[in-house]
Amino acid sequence: MIAPMPKDIPDLPAIPGIPPPSPSFVPATAVVAPTRRPVTAAFRLLVALAAAMGVTIDLILGNAVHVLSYFTIQSNALVALVFTASARRAWTARRPLPGVVTGGTLLYISITGLVYHLILTNQPGGFSMTDDVAPLTGWHAVANQLLHTVTPIAVLADWLLLTRPTPLAVRNAATWLVYPLAYLGFSLARGAMMSPGTPMRYLYPFVDVDEHGYGGILGNAAILGLAFYALALLAVAVDHLRPDPVRLHVRRPENRISSPATSGLK
Repeated sequence: MIAPMPKDIPDLPAIPGIPPPSPSFVPATAVVAPTRRPVTAAFRLLVALAAAMGVTIDLILGNAVHVLSYFTIQSNALVALVFTASARRAWTARRPLPGVVTGGTLLYISITGLVYHLILTNQPGGFSMTDDVAPLTGWHAVANQLLHTVTPIAVLADWLLLTRPTPLAVRNAATWLVYPLAYLGFSLARGAMMSPGTPMRYLYPFVDVDEHGYGGILGNAAILGLAFYALALLAVAVDHLRPDPVRLHVRRPENRISSPATSGLK
């Protein structure tokens, strides 16, 4: 009787004209089966609604063109769009959004919260926007809290506790800075097209050319750019270190074969 020839023979030279067998592809769903995540979907929908509500209130209370020019409004609008899409994917067990999208959204809304609380409301810092302004009340106060505090914290919590780690790379940190750099150009161009003395010609004190000159603005932009890049690198590093919240809650399939020494085959 002739034994069957094995499919793979080690150290066997390749046959000319016949390509070597390619490794089989194992889809991600074979490792962790796609499952609906209704709690995650509900939380993300609430975050999207909070961001959208803050943007809507400001649009109703102010001039739409002026309001939409703020980085705060743009970053919150991005959160509303991204988290609506993420909520739908979590509800329908579809593949999550790419990490470069969720990571960039986290970076931009984190910039919004950190700049507001550390710079724009810090009176000794020299860039405060609250020195000569009465405390916000009513719907203005509600929108302010939603845009600068609630949404940034909620997005960070979702990223740490509900979002799966993705293979982010250092190059992603540099890519994310394209939008803040483009916003700087937009802000300077917008101010240059307005007449001197126009109220809110420059939307943020650290880009006020009338006050600091273009040299001072470039210095401010360099400092903030380095800080934003460091924050982006921190996000990439944490993404590689943090545990996978989905795997932690995935129940392993029951082993139907036990050791013969204990109870035999089931």
